[in-house]
Amino acid sequence: MSEPTKQRHLLQGNEAIVEGALTAGCRFFAGYPITPASEIAEQLSIKLPAVNGTFIQMEDEIASIGAIIGASLAGVKSMTATSGPGFSLMQENLGFACVAEVPCVIVNVMRGGPSTGLPTSPAQGDVQMARWGTHGDHSIVVLAVSTVMDSFTITVKAFNIAEKYRVPVILLSDEVVAHTRECVELPDTSEIKVVDRIRPSVPPDWYKPYEGDARGVAPMAAFGDGYRHHVTGLIHDVMGFPTQKPGEVEEFHLRQTKKITRGFPDIQMTKGYFLDDAETFVIAYGAVARSALRAVQDAREAGIKVGLLQLITLFPFPRRTVAPLLGQCRSVLIPEMNLGQMSREIQRVNQGSCNVVKYNRIDGKFITPREIYGQLIKL
Repeated sequence: MSEPTKQRHLLQGNEAIVEGALTAGCRFFAGYPITPASEIAEQLSIKLPAVNGTFIQMEDEIASIGAIIGASLAGVKSMTATSGPGFSLMQENLGFACVAEVPCVIVNVMRGGPSTGLPTSPAQGDVQMARWGTHGDHSIVVLAVSTVMDSFTITVKAFNIAEKYRVPVILLSDEVVAHTRECVELPDTSEIKVVDRIRPSVPPDWYKPYEGDARGVAPMAAFGDGYRHHVTGLIHDVMGFPTQKPGEVEEFHLRQTKKITRGFPDIQMTKGYFLDDAETFVIAYGAVARSALRAVQDAREAGIKVGLLQLITLFPFPRRTVAPLLGQCRSVLIPEMNLGQMSREIQRVNQGSCNVVKYNRIDGKFITPREIYGQLIKL
């Protein structure tokens, strides 16, 4: 048997997200054009119909996320893509997807804000919003991509997590990654693990749409398959009907949390570089991790024992990976294109273990390797 072939492609980050979504089985996209995410919609408007999928340009971002929730409830893997102002408009329906446990992927290609902000400039100002933008206690997964290849592989992973845990997944890109072109080798589809949601294994009369298994995840029937499925934004019992019984309300929230916490080993992803003997290290994510890697390589050549931890999963925060490194090293540098949104999470975990140093840019300009190197030699 011949080895699976890998095909080389010259892709933008946005185009790689499209390829990852299609590979993961996405067959429905609803969205509204917005810089710097529009290429995702443009590409899917051509490629989805070619695989018997559906593309709809909606009247706005509120309708867009509503449409993908409906498509997912009907049994179709679905996605939307937007940037900051559009992501703001999606928050109410995002909360609905959380409470109804609807698997879907929301891509936010970050740009400068708030409001219309800096439409064509890179930023990382939506990190905390991705976790807490919709109100109330809720379980959600937030992933970040740093390269064009990440944009492909992590998009596949985003769909797999959404389907496996019945949860919305937010995929954060940014203007730099979205519009960077790189030559990548995409694996053969036979080499890629694709996860589909668990379907009911019981007759329709026995089906309880929100009764979780040992992991807390409930099987999900598609509308039209003969299973009764009551969907509401209210807190509900295992049948999907609204409840105000304290025991049922508590059980609802605890099960939502359990399915994520039990999935930590699968959900929480990082990449480490030169960490074994590091005396100082950098924690970075998104496009800034690209600059950080080059800066760390240059520092190593200069004899500085420094490492890099790239965060792929931002939430649930990968504390089990970060905490030991904070105890091992003298200092940690956290470069971000915001005022320090991820550094707050790291300082919360650090609890005085090492010196935490922030480096922030909020002027719409990218953090360069030279800037990070300049900070490293001061530590």
